[in-house]
This record gives sequence, structure tokens and C-alpha cells, in this order.
Amino acid sequence: MIIIGELINASRKAIKAAIEAQDTAAIQQVAKDQAEAGADYIDVNAGVFVGKEPEYLKWLVETVQAVVDKPCAIDSPDPAAVEAALSVHQGTPMINSISLEKERYERLMPIVAGTDMKVIALCMSDKGMPRTVDDRMKIADELVGGLLKNNVKIENIFVDPLVQPISVENNFGVEFINAIERIVAAYPGIHTACGLSNISYGLPARKFLNQTFMTMAIAKGLDGAIINPLDQRMMSNIIAAEALAGKDNFCMNYLKAYRAGLFDS
Repeated sequence: MIIIGELINASRKAIKAAIEAQDTAAIQQVAKDQAEAGADYIDVNAGVFVGKEPEYLKWLVETVQAVVDKPCAIDSPDPAAVEAALSVHQGTPMINSISLEKERYERLMPIVAGTDMKVIALCMSDKGMPRTVDDRMKIADELVGGLLKNNVKIENIFVDPLVQPISVENNFGVEFINAIERIVAAYPGIHTACGLSNISYGLPARKFLNQTFMTMAIAKGLDGAIINPLDQRMMSNIIAAEALAGKDNFCMNYLKAYRAGLFDS
């Protein structure tokens, strides 16, 4: 599982305040905590700062990469902000995210075309949020096709079929995980990813639902997630689910996690 640490996001009050204050130590501590907990990418988002997003996103990348040897997931639909962040990024980043929304697609495609960057491809179009597997596949087919035509390698594409809350419609969870299965089958070598916590919006015991949903999605082929890596129970469930799904050779990751005390006895 490719873990994208979600915590450095300006929509969170503490992170917004740290960015405004240019509190390097606070941002770096969150970055280090996520890296130590198993994050493969550190998501950086400064989207609430209209007019200052390029400046702040660049600062976030520099600040994070000064203390962790991890690439960033550059989280913005604004090409100016993305380009500012890319100007200082070390290594190969992830772009979060391109979609089939016309303006976003046309502005971000030239940035990712022909590069080796990882790209989250969000199953959203100008028609709005997809509801069914077929809705998602129609968008994914066009979006993945466009990325491939622009020389983005299949293994660098992470399709996000969009998680929607089951409190709104009871089959949204099933439609999502079935879309994962269809996408993986349709495009050998492709990756999938999602921000999973929206599944439980409006319901009690959200962590329990999120953790259970993660194991179901892994069984269908999910291999990337934008999550809080400090949630030890979620990380434990991911490791166990991957072992059970045949994605952990000789259960080595599971055994390593067990020896590190990650599981309850």
C-alpha cells in the first residue's frame, strides 16, 4: 500500500496557523511524525490561501523536505502553485490531482505530460460527482486515455474513483469498491488511490467504518490511500488486509509489523 500522509493541509486549523506564522518547527514535526509512521508521500496543501498559495506551497515543500527523505504529494488544482512547488521539489513528486473537469484538465495536463511524476487522476467531470461504477469507468477511461496519450506512464497513474458517504446513499460504498476492481482489471499496471474517510461522513464511530471499508477496498485492488498514518489501527488493518489479499510475500510486512508491536496481542 502506498501511503500518502494527509495531515499537512491548510484546511486544518493548526496547519493553517503554522503556515501563516511560517512556523517551520511545527510543520516539520508533522512531516517527521508521518514519515516515521510509514508515509511514502507527504501531502502538502495550502489551498485556503487565495493569492498566496504558490508562495506557501513552495515554502511547505522546502520545509518538509529539509527534514524527511520523502517526496511530496503536491495538492493543488492551480498550475501556478504546482509549478512553484515543483521548482524546489527534490526527487519525483506526486501531483494531487488532475480530473476531467475541462479547466483543471487543460491547465494541469501540460505540467504532467511527458514527465515521470506520479499523478492522481480524480474521477470527476464537469457533470459532477459520479454515482455508479459505470459513471466512474466512463470518466476513468477518458482520463487515463488522455494521460497515456500525453506520455504519462500507466504505472505513474493513480485513479481515484471518489469515495462518497453511505449516509447519503447506501450503495455508494459498494459502487466505489466495485469501481476499484473494474479499473484494476481494465488497466494492468495502474494504481488506485483515494481519500477514504468521506465514506463515514455524518455517521457515528467513523474510524471503525473507515477501517473496515479500507480492508474491503484492498481486497478489490486498492493500493494507495490518502490517510492519517498516525492512526495506528488503520495502519494495522492495512497491513493485515494486504497479507490476507495475497499482496505481502511470505507475510514479511505483517511479521515485521507484529515484531514492532503494531498489533494488539
